[in-house]
Amino acid sequence: MEFDVVIVGGGPSGLAAAIRLRQLAAQHDRELSVCLIEKGSELGAHILSGAVIEPRALSELIPEWREKEAPLNTPVATDRFCYLTESKAIRLMTPPSMHNHGNYVVSLGNVVRWLGSQAEALGVEIFPGFAGAEVLYDEAGAVRGVATGDMGIGKDGQPTANHTPGVELLARQTIFAEGCRGSLSKTLMARYDLRKECDPQTYGIGIKELWEVEPSKHQSGLVFHSIGWPLDAETYGGSFLYHLENNQVAVGFVVGLDYKNPYLSPFEEFQRLKTHPAIRSTLEGGRRLAYGARALSEGGWQSIPRLTFPGGLLVGDAAGFLNMPKIKGSHTAMKSGMLAAEAVFEALAGEVAGPVEATSYTDRFKTSWLAEELYLARNVRPSFHWGFWGGLAYSAIDTYILRGRAPWTLHNHADHDQLRKASQSRPIEYPKPDGKLTFDRLSSVFISNTNHEENQPAHLRLKDPAVPISVNLPLYDAPEQRYCPAGVYEIVTDDRGQSHLQINAQNCVHCKTCDIKDPTQNIDWVVPEGGGGPNYPNM
Repeated sequence: MEFDVVIVGGGPSGLAAAIRLRQLAAQHDRELSVCLIEKGSELGAHILSGAVIEPRALSELIPEWREKEAPLNTPVATDRFCYLTESKAIRLMTPPSMHNHGNYVVSLGNVVRWLGSQAEALGVEIFPGFAGAEVLYDEAGAVRGVATGDMGIGKDGQPTANHTPGVELLARQTIFAEGCRGSLSKTLMARYDLRKECDPQTYGIGIKELWEVEPSKHQSGLVFHSIGWPLDAETYGGSFLYHLENNQVAVGFVVGLDYKNPYLSPFEEFQRLKTHPAIRSTLEGGRRLAYGARALSEGGWQSIPRLTFPGGLLVGDAAGFLNMPKIKGSHTAMKSGMLAAEAVFEALAGEVAGPVEATSYTDRFKTSWLAEELYLARNVRPSFHWGFWGGLAYSAIDTYILRGRAPWTLHNHADHDQLRKASQSRPIEYPKPDGKLTFDRLSSVFISNTNHEENQPAHLRLKDPAVPISVNLPLYDAPEQRYCPAGVYEIVTDDRGQSHLQINAQNCVHCKTCDIKDPTQNIDWVVPEGGGGPNYPNM
């Protein structure tokens, strides 16, 4: 199938790019075919975010979004920012970057579904349930599109009776909007050496639950953020509590994946967080509706790779456009998609028939409000490499005195290099879940509606099958058992006393944490059969 533009990923950046392309085609009376594929079973199925959305990019893309009934239903009414000790919540001054006046508490999944309807109305061809499994190249080495994965391949790698071959989607330009740690984006960065002149990307894992709380405890539009407990002073992270409509509250926790203690479990730390009086008082007596987890790119300005290559571009969190001090990435992702669309439209207007490099995307980015926003925020996250108190002190200076314009730039490091050996670390004893406020992994995965076709090759691949037992277990006490929020990895010992790593790939919620945090970078996350994974409602 041939198109002018193929977009891989149906999140905010990919849909914004698709909409902007079709808008430009209509404005200039040009034919332009745009195809978007999404690995989730539907648009929004794999979307997970807090989320408080800043509508700046949306207003640029679709100025009449209110009249078109975009699901931004809950304006932020109150901001609170606290430092938590084990039993107290100490109110702090809310940093300017976290002021949310004019923003909205939303289900980003529902916003994405609405964006999808706008894209389809403009003529974008959208194919959910199709995972981009391979980048296609021409004889000169330029990207010429992607191939979707075969359906109906058994665990033995052989076609089953239900086999349907993948489809080659060819394009003059391919926009990669896969989100954080995209499987195809990884290969592109390696092939074209896109990270040659930037810092390593650094990441966090965000874990979220959606609750229905008692009406007396619901405060529509309340946005509560915290730092401190339950994390120790050498670990970056924080929590959020967002009050949506219909007595629903989103509670979540972000842990920086540069944490050092191999015994730390982000999932268990999140469960502990909910026992704090400031959180418990809202959730107690309520009902948990949904659960999910997702990695997010925290590196910011200094970790953005080269954005273009012959025949394609990176947008959104695939490139790392999230603004961590602001705790927002939807508006930045959308803006990047719009800038990419304008560059692609310009490049396709030329006389060259084959793949070209839409280099004006980089120039458009550098002169946009997106670049200014990320540049001013660049030093906050890496300052926490000095520890919690050092980062907090520097961030205050950077925010209130330097205002982001320091004559220096702090640098990021690779998260997988940061784990200490187990022999140098303190084991952490986590309390057992009570089934009312705190829960175990498997019951959590169950309400994420995660499902994969059981008879298919595992999409979590070990580059060297011996490493988990020969390296990770003796040196780090198998940290994959703890950093995975879905119970995918287990060390199993047989009757002869022999241990092996068991991979429960059907549990995977596609957070990508294993691909990021594994200390030997031995785990390669690739797409499973299209449509597999979580099915998040209202997340």
